[in-house]
Amino acid sequence: MDVKRYFRGPVMWIVLAVLAVVVLMNVVGSGGGYKSVETSEVIKAINSGQVQSAKLTTGDSQMIKIELKKDQKLGNNDGTKFQANYIGDQGVQLAQNLQTKYEAGQITDGYTVSPDKTSPFLSVLFSLLPFVLIVVVFLFLMNQMQGGGSRVMNFGKSKAKLITKDTPKTTFADVAGSDEAVEELHEIKEFLQEPAKFQAVGAKIPKGVLLYGPPGTGKTLLARAVAGEAGVPFYSISGSDFVEMFVGVGASRVRDLFEQAKANAPAIVFVDEIDAVGRHRGAGLGGGHDEREQTLNQLLVEMDGFDVKGGVILIAATNRPDILDPALLRPGRFDRQIAVDRPDMQGRLEILKVHQKGKPVAPDVDLSAVARRTPGFTGADLSNVLNEAALLTARSNKKLIDNHMLDEAIDRVVAGPQKRTRIMSDREKKITAYHEGGHALVAAASPNSDPVHKITILSRGRALGYTMVLPDEDKYSTTRNEMLDQLAYMLGGRAAEELVFHDPTTGAANDIEKATATARAMVTQYGMTERLGAIKFGGDNTEPFLGREMSHPRDYSEEVAALVDEEVKKLIETAHNEAWEILVENRDVLDNLVLALLEKETLGKEEIAEIFSTIVKRPARPAWTGSARRTPSTRPPVLSPKELQLTNSANGASASSSPAVSVEKAPEASPEDRAE
Repeated sequence: MDVKRYFRGPVMWIVLAVLAVVVLMNVVGSGGGYKSVETSEVIKAINSGQVQSAKLTTGDSQMIKIELKKDQKLGNNDGTKFQANYIGDQGVQLAQNLQTKYEAGQITDGYTVSPDKTSPFLSVLFSLLPFVLIVVVFLFLMNQMQGGGSRVMNFGKSKAKLITKDTPKTTFADVAGSDEAVEELHEIKEFLQEPAKFQAVGAKIPKGVLLYGPPGTGKTLLARAVAGEAGVPFYSISGSDFVEMFVGVGASRVRDLFEQAKANAPAIVFVDEIDAVGRHRGAGLGGGHDEREQTLNQLLVEMDGFDVKGGVILIAATNRPDILDPALLRPGRFDRQIAVDRPDMQGRLEILKVHQKGKPVAPDVDLSAVARRTPGFTGADLSNVLNEAALLTARSNKKLIDNHMLDEAIDRVVAGPQKRTRIMSDREKKITAYHEGGHALVAAASPNSDPVHKITILSRGRALGYTMVLPDEDKYSTTRNEMLDQLAYMLGGRAAEELVFHDPTTGAANDIEKATATARAMVTQYGMTERLGAIKFGGDNTEPFLGREMSHPRDYSEEVAALVDEEVKKLIETAHNEAWEILVENRDVLDNLVLALLEKETLGKEEIAEIFSTIVKRPARPAWTGSARRTPSTRPPVLSPKELQLTNSANGASASSSPAVSVEKAPEASPEDRAE
């Protein structure tokens, strides 16, 4: 909206004139220092001889004003000047009372009776004021329509923001941890800048690119980087901006958006959160014919009508690709779908380096150690970690972000800020220490569990304490033995409470919930039990989408459901017993760990390793093939090229360091005779 244009226009002068007249009327009609009171109080003052002077106004005003004598007071009111309104024949009675009191000498300065002197101009103005206001509003709306900035009349216009060359740029250099996505989008940039290179070999650039992945992984950042790199008009809009309360607005905005893009081709159109408008068409709760569906239909038509040589490319982002309409995802519309997933350790390190720019970091800070401590973090999480560390540093009046601030920032992102006001009794603190110690000890004693990095009994968020168990490297799959060790680790806190206090608490509620979900997934999704085998039971474990179904259907019988429950219970019970046995066998280690926790409240990786130096490890489980009929092979897996190279290097070094002797070569054992 151009504010200066409105100040220069006639509408503003009309508004100012009306306001000036209203202010003038208020000044003219003001009380002149008289305080309004009840009419009965004024009559009482006149009858009691307290009035020094009076003024009676007849006509439309019907008001009497009085001024009290010196040292006189009207009830509980302060001051000497008062006024009151009267109605009907009260004016005649007041005039008679004033005349009587004046003749008796009680009104020393006399009184006056005068008609209302309201200006005829003001009366006419009062009458015309509503019409003037209507005209002002009408002129304002007409002016808005002519200016093109109307929110009332231009509902069908697109709300897309045009990012120009003057807008601060985000480039691919600002994007880290998404190398594959950057490479794919580089191709889009090259096509827009050099289309002849692709057209010469008959290549067609994708009409649409869909970026999908968890929240916070940088989908919108990638789109902004494309805008900064491409050097072409870039239209940005959110999916929710298409649909309004009026019918047909969404489809009209889609048409307007693509008309603008085609008029300025080559151009890029970016639709953020496209799932707001591109959801699966179907019954749902709102029926099959609603405004959102009409908007989606128009979007499908516009994407089909793209001119490949016109250079208009649609980029969309969503974190719910599963609910998008299949017609939107087919080749010819979104030809290319790019997954923007959580970064690996190297990606996290690159992201930390990007967000570390402009922040003073202590020389001993190792960002690679921070990257190792944050598996599963998204780019937004890592940015938040460094920002929290900077805030904590400023709050502590320090100049450099050190390791302690980064540790605290990670804890704040993972579990929330520390609850310093939550004071636990010694008994509750001891129970929490045994609970967290049980988790840590079971994890450390399990052969397939990840190492324990941190234990604390300081309250954060809703947790009274927590144990941080992290892998040393990124993992993309989990074995059955690892999941069984995870179950034992989850139930280690409950087992410790039962072993030591013989009276478990509610603190294990979240552990039990996670253990139950893991065990049920092992049975129904991963086929990790002998009785049910490698069969998937039930639908997806995601939330139901109302556009397709109201709930998850169950595709198995009651008998199978009972078997599922039995297998889940068996897995939980076995894990619980394993945790119990580990704690019993390492009770001294558990007690030493609890003493250290009660003293220091937080233990790091080195301190934990020192306490766990005498721990008794759990033996490995027997080989499992899913059935007693399938005998485990004793033949080991082949060596990878890297392993083979390391083996040959070690053998070569061993041969060169020993004297050459002639030894008759023994026959090599067959693979089946080798020990596993």
